[in-house]
Amino acid sequence: EQAFQESVDGYLESCIELNKKPDQPFKGTFNVRISPDLHRKAVLASSNSLNKFVSDAIQEKLMRLGA
Repeated sequence: EQAFQESVDGYLESCIELNKKPDQPFKGTFNVRISPDLHRKAVLASSNSLNKFVSDAIQEKLMRLGA
């Protein structure tokens, strides 16, 4: 536990020295505000679940962008 804490402290110190923001973990959830009509169309178009539909759409867009 102490070694882990020292590692984290070292990482944070390095970030300060390099003037870099530390990486933040992502939870994997976020809210999206869209029009009610777009919401309805997305639900109707999703064959599995709206979450999967949105996840697939984001993945497809990222692949097109080469990300």
